[in-house]
Amino acid sequence: MAIQASKASPVRLLSSSYEEYVNPQWVALLNVLDMNVRYQRCAGSELFTNDGRRILDFLSGYCVHNTGHNHPYIVQALKDELDKSGPAMLQSHVPEIAGELAQRLCQLAGGGLKKVYFGSSGSEGVEAAIKFARATTGRTGIVYARSSFHGLTAGALSLMNDAFWRDGFGPLLQDTVGVEYGDASALESALQTRRHAALVLEPVQAEAGIRVPSKAYLQKAEELCGKTGTLFVIDEVQTGMFRTGTFLASHQFELRPDIVVLAKALSGGLMPVSAVLMTDKIYHAVYSSLRRAIVHTSTFSENSLSMRAGLASLDVLESQQLGPRAMELGEMFRAKLRNQLAPFQMVKEVRGMGLLSGIEFVAPQKMLLRVPFEAFHRIHPAMFGQIVVMRMFRDNNILTQICGNNFMVLKAAPPLVVKEEQLDEFVAAIRSVVELAHTSAAFWTEALGLARRAVNV
Repeated sequence: MAIQASKASPVRLLSSSYEEYVNPQWVALLNVLDMNVRYQRCAGSELFTNDGRRILDFLSGYCVHNTGHNHPYIVQALKDELDKSGPAMLQSHVPEIAGELAQRLCQLAGGGLKKVYFGSSGSEGVEAAIKFARATTGRTGIVYARSSFHGLTAGALSLMNDAFWRDGFGPLLQDTVGVEYGDASALESALQTRRHAALVLEPVQAEAGIRVPSKAYLQKAEELCGKTGTLFVIDEVQTGMFRTGTFLASHQFELRPDIVVLAKALSGGLMPVSAVLMTDKIYHAVYSSLRRAIVHTSTFSENSLSMRAGLASLDVLESQQLGPRAMELGEMFRAKLRNQLAPFQMVKEVRGMGLLSGIEFVAPQKMLLRVPFEAFHRIHPAMFGQIVVMRMFRDNNILTQICGNNFMVLKAAPPLVVKEEQLDEFVAAIRSVVELAHTSAAFWTEALGLARRAVNV
């Protein structure tokens, strides 16, 4: 029987359908920021719009597109997998392709990580880690670092303290404790009770402002976990898959975690997939008998397209040496940013690892700038950062965003295939925007207009 595709609606009508049936507030926000454009084609680090603009992507879908948009090798791998008409999701067979991907992930991760559970998202991976840690230790408590971001499902949200994400969704998991990131003494006090199943940390806090801790802190955290029988869980959803230069950011800190959560870039940006890597001890505590062989699973876990996307993504990342390249380009990129932004008092620091960088802004000392800055900060703490984002996008054709838990830090996370001249383009653009903020009333007038539009939405 022939199947007839529905006729395409006009662009305006499609936009109206999304606004009516999906998320009208998201449409309104993009409109306020002058960022509601229609993308026609995406390739590598470049996004092309229907009206002829070429936009550089320095957000990467929050570190999804490590291999770049629509990498032809990954696209072809998925086409080939579809053409096989094989057992994509039988749910009652042994998917060998999942074993192949799991083996490669464990080999790249090293340490004692020997088994893998596959899911569809980072949040789902964190949920699995919570369950697995409880099953292994017999304890219920979880310790996490304040200002972290682990996902928006109920369990993952329980490991985050920011009221913006939590309000209205309680009660969440009760037995969780947040400690200050980087404070080893506070961590020791929390863990010495020996009632917590796991400590869950990001090796670099991405949404908190690209906070890079000391090696000593993370190694002390691992040591304390070992002493107190607490599992050491590392969330590498944004930092893994060579984003920071090594396969795991944990490798640069010489860590041996009990559980690692991967997602985002494992998909090549084309299929939902996450992976929870764990020790044999944890696996046997969860899947402890034939009866419990499916005690934790997921509908789309181990489906052939997601597994193929993961394998193809690893092929690209490894064959093109995108990890070492990210480390080299990242250092050079931050050095150029520091050099170009040094004259401006509102720039506090440039920091990061690999091609995960943050530019932290601070309230200006000069009274002529401080008065409007503080006025807009009172309207909303994100106002200044969103003006920077808007001007980078509208005036310089660069897509980026402020960090979700620190509105004073602009994130710069391009695909790992980004070209050196594209990095230079970003440096020139952010300098022009920051210079405008320091020298022109137009920047602050724009902020006032944004505030008015936001209030009227």
